[in-house]
Amino acid sequence: AMEKSYVPVFLLLIVISCALAKDAGKKDSKDTTAKPKLPQTLSRGWGDQLIWTQTYEEALFRAKHSQKPLMIIHHLEDCPHSQALKKVFAEHKDIQKLAEKFILLNLVYETTDKNLAPDGQYVPRILFIDPSLTVRADITGRYSNRLYAYEPSDISLLYSNMQKALKLLKTEL
Repeated sequence: AMEKSYVPVFLLLIVISCALAKDAGKKDSKDTTAKPKLPQTLSRGWGDQLIWTQTYEEALFRAKHSQKPLMIIHHLEDCPHSQALKKVFAEHKDIQKLAEKFILLNLVYETTDKNLAPDGQYVPRILFIDPSLTVRADITGRYSNRLYAYEPSDISLLYSNMQKALKLLKTEL
């Protein structure tokens, strides 16, 4: 009976996150043989009409100077979970509208900042950072083993978490 209780958690872990390829070199060689991709905007499909920053450093700078919260989306192009989340995120009109109030960054690679992987490097994961450049560890998804993971079915939770990131800002500043 003991073993049984571990199964659902393990399955959940597989369902909601894609492992990141440790061997980056292997990935590069695969990409050169793949058919050439069309040039992509910084949005990478998460919201083409939104303004996206290019780098983590730029995003931090803009968050600090604009006094807007920063929303960072870690994802991978070949991860089906990332793709599924991206689709509902991009098609969610309220989220797209609310996203205008954030400094936005989506990353297909990991930064060296350990604060952006508080409970591991998995995708998709979404973190909020306030203008004092503090990671909002209090704004999480609904999975205890992947705190910043969201599934397409969690889109309304993500929306309320975005509201939370903005609301707390008003009371603190």
